[in-house]
Amino acid sequence: MPEQNELTLDIEVSADVAIVRCAGKLTVMSAKRFQHEIKRLLSQARVVTIDLTGLTMIDSLGLGTIASLYASARNAGRDLHVVNIGPRIREMLSVSRLLSLFD
Repeated sequence: MPEQNELTLDIEVSADVAIVRCAGKLTVMSAKRFQHEIKRLLSQARVVTIDLTGLTMIDSLGLGTIASLYASARNAGRDLHVVNIGPRIREMLSVSRLLSLFD
């Protein structure tokens, strides 16, 4: 069972654009819910922006989830953007060779 406040998502939808502001931790405990919410938005919006300003931690499953969502978006003809990537998360994306997807 996920810890309370493991990950919070503030979702704003306007026409065919969605913004998802993340706060907390994107880990094995929260990745499934995160993926479900983003996929739901990708079925409705042409552009989905994930704002990582409030994200304090991400694990390997969280990284894989973001990469998988990016591939799903591209395959569906949608745009997925990840913005406000903090230094520690940027480093993890760089080491895993995923940073180029979002820069």
